[in-house]
Amino acid sequence: MASRQEMSDFLAAVERRAFKHALYAVRDEEVALDLVQDAMMRLAEKYADKPAAELPMLFQRILQNATTDHFRRQKVRNLWTTLLSSIFPEDSDGSDRDPLDSIEPEIGTTAAESAADQVERIQVMAIIEAEIGRLPPRQREAFLMRYWEDMDVAETAAAMGCSQGSVKTHCSRATHTLALALKAKGITL
Repeated sequence: MASRQEMSDFLAAVERRAFKHALYAVRDEEVALDLVQDAMMRLAEKYADKPAAELPMLFQRILQNATTDHFRRQKVRNLWTTLLSSIFPEDSDGSDRDPLDSIEPEIGTTAAESAADQVERIQVMAIIEAEIGRLPPRQREAFLMRYWEDMDVAETAAAMGCSQGSVKTHCSRATHTLALALKAKGITL
């Protein structure tokens, strides 16, 4: 059974990486924060009696399930929005008016972006993901652990089974390759 201190230490250690995972999945900071907070609460409430060694796998599964549930709820909401908009009759001038169109999106959210900005963001993300996929396996592994999972050099070296110098070399080569590939496609970050 994990002690309160072990649980607290585990949650503090995993917080940033979990947020990065959730943010990468849902691409919305507020939703990602909510998902991580809910996953931490579920772990503390339902699995506090488990050994400390089992906490990482349990937490990862809880976070994955929370992310999947988020997308399911979003899909159902979108379906109901579409269905409800078809219930309302046309305006007297003959135009279709969605009652939800009168709600202003919150500034800074993806809903407030123009369609062109959303398409551009999606295209840039797809290009970046494709270029990451083209990296050699060890460079990709080091790059994702360091910059996506926010692990430090020592943690990455231990996970990869190599020296810290190798991790630095792999990351340097990966970022250089990605920068050149993105620059060649006209993308500057």
